[in-house]
Amino acid sequence: MTANELIAQALAKLDGASREVALDLSSVRRIDPSAIGALEKLAGAADEKAVKVALRGVHVDVYKVLKLVKLTPRFSFPA
Repeated sequence: MTANELIAQALAKLDGASREVALDLSSVRRIDPSAIGALEKLAGAADEKAVKVALRGVHVDVYKVLKLVKLTPRFSFPA
């Protein structure tokens, strides 16, 4: 499953989420600009609904990209 597909699933779950949605990115090794845009959209939608988004299993290279584009503060990264 691609990063975009995973993010689309998380967006769909926001409507029924109580307080938090977890997204498992352990199978994602690289992230492209479209996935970054999708994560920005997810973060915005979660903010509107007051839902926290946890990104689990984030590969270090993906985390570095998220940090560079300043998305890390918008998500939690549980161990």
